[in-house]
Amino acid sequence: MKSYKISEILYWIIAVVATYESYNQWSTNRQKAYIFIGFALLSIFMALFRRHYRNKFNKRGNSSK
Repeated sequence: MKSYKISEILYWIIAVVATYESYNQWSTNRQKAYIFIGFALLSIFMALFRRHYRNKFNKRGNSSK
C-alpha cells in the first residue's frame, strides 16, 4: 500500500509543477499554458482517483481482520 501513497504524492507534485509552468507560460505561449493546465487537471484527477481506491482497499483489508 505504500506504493499507492507514493504515486498519489507524485501526482500532486506533477500538478503543482504543471500549474507553475502554466502560470509562467501564460503571457508568452498560451497554447503551451493550456497543455500544462490539462496536465495539472489530469494529475489532480489521478491523485484523487488513487486516494479513493487506496481508501477503499484499506477499508476492505481492515474489515476482514
